[in-house]
Amino acid sequence: MSPVPRPLRVCQFVATAFLAGLLAAGAALPLVGTLGAYARTSAKGFDALPADLRTSTLDQSSRIYDADGGLIATVYARDRTVVPGDRIAPVMRRAIVDIEDHRFYEHGALDPTAVLRAVRRNAGSGRVAQGASTLTQQYVKNVFVEAAGDDAAAVRRAQRQTLDRKVRELRYAIGLEKSLSKEQILTDYLNIAFFGERAYGVEAAAERYFSVHAADLSLPQAALLAGLVQSPSAYDPIAHPRLAKERRDTVLRAMARYGTVREEQARQAAAQPLGLHPSAPRQGCATAGDGAGFFCDYVRHVLLTDPAFGRTPARRQALWQHGGLEIRTTLDPKAQQALQRSVTSHVDTTDEAAAAMVMVRPGTGRIVAMGQSRVYGSGAHRTQINLGVGTKAGGGLGFPTGSVFKPVVAAAALENGVRPSQRYPSPYAMPWPAMTDCAGRRYPEAGEVHNDSPSLVGPFAMPEAMAKSVNTYFARLEADTGLCEVATTAGRLGITGQADGSRLQVVPSLTLGTNDLTPLDVANVYATFAAHGMYCSPVAVMSVRTPDGRSLSVPRAGCHRALSAGTADAVTGMLKGVVEDGTGKPAGLTGRDSAGKTGTTEASKQVWFAGYTPELSGAVVVGDTDRPRDLDGQSIGGDVVGRAFGGTLAGPVWHDAIEGALDGEPAGRFVPGPGPGSGSGSDG
Repeated sequence: MSPVPRPLRVCQFVATAFLAGLLAAGAALPLVGTLGAYARTSAKGFDALPADLRTSTLDQSSRIYDADGGLIATVYARDRTVVPGDRIAPVMRRAIVDIEDHRFYEHGALDPTAVLRAVRRNAGSGRVAQGASTLTQQYVKNVFVEAAGDDAAAVRRAQRQTLDRKVRELRYAIGLEKSLSKEQILTDYLNIAFFGERAYGVEAAAERYFSVHAADLSLPQAALLAGLVQSPSAYDPIAHPRLAKERRDTVLRAMARYGTVREEQARQAAAQPLGLHPSAPRQGCATAGDGAGFFCDYVRHVLLTDPAFGRTPARRQALWQHGGLEIRTTLDPKAQQALQRSVTSHVDTTDEAAAAMVMVRPGTGRIVAMGQSRVYGSGAHRTQINLGVGTKAGGGLGFPTGSVFKPVVAAAALENGVRPSQRYPSPYAMPWPAMTDCAGRRYPEAGEVHNDSPSLVGPFAMPEAMAKSVNTYFARLEADTGLCEVATTAGRLGITGQADGSRLQVVPSLTLGTNDLTPLDVANVYATFAAHGMYCSPVAVMSVRTPDGRSLSVPRAGCHRALSAGTADAVTGMLKGVVEDGTGKPAGLTGRDSAGKTGTTEASKQVWFAGYTPELSGAVVVGDTDRPRDLDGQSIGGDVVGRAFGGTLAGPVWHDAIEGALDGEPAGRFVPGPGPGSGSGSDG
């Protein structure tokens, strides 16, 4: 682009100052020539613009807290904490006035003295060597820049040195001076200004450079921050300490010249080093401790996707973008710490396989812990894919569940009149029995269903078949119950589709857990068994408070009966047998009632354990996420796996996590249910 000729630059600045004077005085004089026509045309458009800039919402930091009030993470589009004027040190307020607009309290939106001085200096130098914007005008410009967000082109338009922009700034500045006090304008300016190092507003800047609050800034600290706003990058004290000190000392001399401090005070302050005590920008879910980054990310997705936080995606995005939210969640710090300690002690971060786990409080829907062996973030052995949830919540594609789905089949059978004592021959292998899905399509699938071991043969009743995870038994049970009835029961338990958002595959192999689900899905199903058949939608957010103190509506668990209490308690009795004398025995707890089920998928690519106590439900999956392959022979947690089973690989993860989460809590008891071998029903 060709440089603007010197005479034209001078004329532009003079014209701007002239028009600014007219606007500031409220003059209605007719203007002649091109400048007058331009001004009249522009002024007509200004009438349609909002005049009250106080309504502009500043983007702020939001804070996410756990159930005990501990800070999980600070998240923001703009690292800003808006503070009232009485929480900004008086010396900071004076420093910014003295260096940016020392006649701030004496003039209105326009400072005629500064304009004339700038005109003379700029005309003499042939360039724009000195500006004449007041703090009020600078505040208006910052509002336009803030509204531009991260759109670089929009930011450039908001900052362009044109007559149109200068007039717009003046128009709004005049309105602000009529509606706001000087002190409020100054406070608003200090809250909106950019101080470099990703710090917006004086509170964030004070914390960034000195690790103090804005209310506690000293004279040299305030002078340094006041000097930054002119050029945050050029005077960055971390990157350019020498230039930053020179600029700080310039501010100190100005403060002495205008009588804010004595000459001696300014000299003493200038003799001090910068005294930086920076706090590195720590924001986002990657800063969450105890592996809670994945839960933090889940909360973010809840706010961005749930209509409770806005009817449209745009409104929800605006809520998150503007920030300033105080978000209280369901995360139990003790449970989260226990979960993270367990998954990382059993599966190394660098292993090809990963472990993921979610815990839910039965009867409430509250997610109390969520994590995995991988570190949240970007880079080697890190990921931002939350394996505990599905794609709609920022997670992965889920995993085939294997036999952890069998309790759902059992629940459907019991709800449809089948007794726990029902017996089937249960050979090692058999053809798939005939069955029909909800659309009337008839099966069987090609091939046959078989058990894990040739020695695993019946006959069995339901409790023993559950304890030993007999595939042929559950294939026959599914057929007699009805494939559609099994799918309907799964839907009542919250399983309405797969983790990637696709429809549930209602096929005979449903009973073998061939659908891809998530630890959250499974943990919540098992929480329903623990709650005597009461299903509650998973919830992670307890309350959200806006910067102005309003409490927003949050998603509710919507608890309702999904199964009869008798059915749920009967399933609990069977799953209690699994951990007492079945495939889940390695996961059983000592001195506390527990129930659960193992799952091992085809070719041992994934292994599961899902279980619960009266107080807590949890589901664990271990699998290779990048290129799923047999876990047998892999090094996991420092040991080479001989043969992978849900009970021996995922079960200990569940055991240690649940035991740690419930440490010190009284042990509840299950309602008695049928155990292995109960009843003597007929053979099928």
